[in-house]
Amino acid sequence: MSHASFLNRQALFLRPDPSRVVVRPFKPATEPRDLHPKEKTRANHIVDRVLALSPEAAASQLIDVLENFDGRHRNLLKTFENRADEMEDAFSSHQEFSRIQRQLIGAYFLHEYSFESAALFNPSIVLHPDQSGAPAGGCRFILSLRSVGEGHISSLTFRSGTITRDGAVAVEPTVRLASVPKVVNRAPVLDGEVIDLAFTPEEDITERLIFPLSLSQSNGIEDARFVRFEDEGKRTYFATYTAYSGSAIRSELLQTDDFIHFRMSPLYGSAARNKGMALFPRKIDGRYTMIGRQDNENLYLIHSDDLYSWEGGVPFMRPRFPWEFVQIGNCGSPIELDEGWLLFTHGVGPVRKYSIGAALLDKKDPSKILARSSEPIIRPEPSEREGYVPNVVYTCGAMRHGEHIILPYAVSDTASTFATMRIDALLRAMEG
Repeated sequence: MSHASFLNRQALFLRPDPSRVVVRPFKPATEPRDLHPKEKTRANHIVDRVLALSPEAAASQLIDVLENFDGRHRNLLKTFENRADEMEDAFSSHQEFSRIQRQLIGAYFLHEYSFESAALFNPSIVLHPDQSGAPAGGCRFILSLRSVGEGHISSLTFRSGTITRDGAVAVEPTVRLASVPKVVNRAPVLDGEVIDLAFTPEEDITERLIFPLSLSQSNGIEDARFVRFEDEGKRTYFATYTAYSGSAIRSELLQTDDFIHFRMSPLYGSAARNKGMALFPRKIDGRYTMIGRQDNENLYLIHSDDLYSWEGGVPFMRPRFPWEFVQIGNCGSPIELDEGWLLFTHGVGPVRKYSIGAALLDKKDPSKILARSSEPIIRPEPSEREGYVPNVVYTCGAMRHGEHIILPYAVSDTASTFATMRIDALLRAMEG
């Protein structure tokens, strides 16, 4: 199995596109802490300069801004007004504003952010909730990806595509625009907050971007592992992801039924203080079950009664083969087969080379390993070794379609591609 002859690499690459941008709040540099309350801040100074413009000059400047950014964003004037509403503190010492003045001031406190200018990687794939228009014998899917822009800030973006009867993959083109969701509600909870988000149905799935929204996520939403979860006839999509504040990490949970409305929730407990947690697609013995890594080396099986609190865990898989001697981790949620749970794993070997392998776990007791790949299924090819982080292939989740596994994976933390394989050939290649 050293060359995984059953693997079919698709001639399809998703690469970062710096032309895709959203507008983000621009916040002037922090003012001195000893600023007298009656002294004006830098934001006040910007407002003063706008108000000093004649009505004609202000209108002309606003027209120039709109022409310059025409076609790059939805409802730009409304975005300017919303930003002005957020800047009331900077307006407190000023008189009434005209609508044009408010819109222009809002523009001065925004900037464009190219959210995938640096990388588009670590994908995860699930069945699309809307299968209309799927090819005969095939299906539609949603792909989530980690996008990285200026300042190495990670956010969550999406693609959609199709899989044919025989496992050929096609990804639909992105739209030109990109949008962040409306924050519908924030509810404080222990050590964090629950955040409800909503896009509009008119916004294409490729347009939707989930950017960090809380202090715990301020430097990134990383490596979302999506799963289509079934429970008593109800279907919900969950994703565990790593929230990075710039100094600390923890696992959090994203939930949606339609990829339009989302809820972000913190996870609690000793097992949630790490990264790389992946949820099984259904309960096992009446409990939610995850696979995670708690010691930077081994894989653990973890259970919860309420989905949000994760304590303890039992180590069940350790580095065994040379290609994974440094550490192992999961590559997304397990996939249910008749033979057991198929779990893709990553292993780190010499010169910090990341490869992808697989294991088959017992259906009733996933802590029992039935078979395991002694050699990687996917390792960096010569054409895939160069990038932001060399010598890495990595995935956050595969999907079954008929007798095939569709496995999207990242190349050197830069771009993403796909591989497919027949399930029977993969199982034959594992060692019991």
